[in-house]
Amino acid sequence: MLFGIAAAARQQTPPSPEELEKKMYESIDKKVQFLSEYLTLEYWQEFYVDSILNYNYHAMMDELTELQNAKVGNTSIYIDVQNKWNDATHEAFHKVFNDTQWGKYLKTGDARAKLARDKKAAKAKKQQGS
Repeated sequence: MLFGIAAAARQQTPPSPEELEKKMYESIDKKVQFLSEYLTLEYWQEFYVDSILNYNYHAMMDELTELQNAKVGNTSIYIDVQNKWNDATHEAFHKVFNDTQWGKYLKTGDARAKLARDKKAAKAKKQQGS
């Protein structure tokens, strides 16, 4: 989900800020609704999930916009920013969900995505050290 929004931010003819903002809010709302129903979140958990997603998505988009405005062409830098904010979301959700919810959440594919991000980061770090 984050990748699709971020990819739209890097397009040669990006959508207007209003269109991008609207898509972001729609995406966040869908994710909150899905997690609320799938994990049977309590009201306070739903509030935190919504807050976490809103904060992290906006912060990620701000960073990506800065890169775009600086005309950074290296796509790996954009991916690193996305990974950073995906990891922040992952860690924040872990604090909000109880053990049962967390286990169920990991089955949504987040565990595989986190593992893939960690694996790529370790590979990149190893290549830099060589």
